[in-house]
Amino acid sequence: MEPLQADDPTLVGRFRVVGRLGVGGMGRVYAATAPDGRRAAVKVIRDGLADDTGFRQRFRREVAAASAVVGLFTARVLDADPDAEPPWLATEFVEGPSLRDAVLTHGPVPEPALADLARGLAEALAAIHAAGLVHRDLKPANVLLSPGGP
Repeated sequence: MEPLQADDPTLVGRFRVVGRLGVGGMGRVYAATAPDGRRAAVKVIRDGLADDTGFRQRFRREVAAASAVVGLFTARVLDADPDAEPPWLATEFVEGPSLRDAVLTHGPVPEPALADLARGLAEALAAIHAAGLVHRDLKPANVLLSPGGP
């Protein structure tokens, strides 16, 4: 986690922002705390996209569909506001490195663990597809390795 910068929010919806997790094409992802103390990851959409009416409509659909995803190997949506300035989405915080970072640090995933990883990813994708979604950004950097699985 990186420290907050001067232009970062300290509050998004009801979530208190405590650090930066990453920056991507859609915006920034922050580590945050919910009012009940749970840790959350909050994606805040960048201004250029937030100003695009078509993007807002797609983001509303994404929030609705992601909220319908229920699976052991998926991060649950905690809250979202696609109509906020800027729009945002909060999910459960997943403790653990990305698959990318784990491979860069420790090398290839050993064969027994690879089978477990594949089963967990297949189950996550099945839950996502059951909610009517297609995951269009599945890559090692977006797979988090928690103590409970991917």
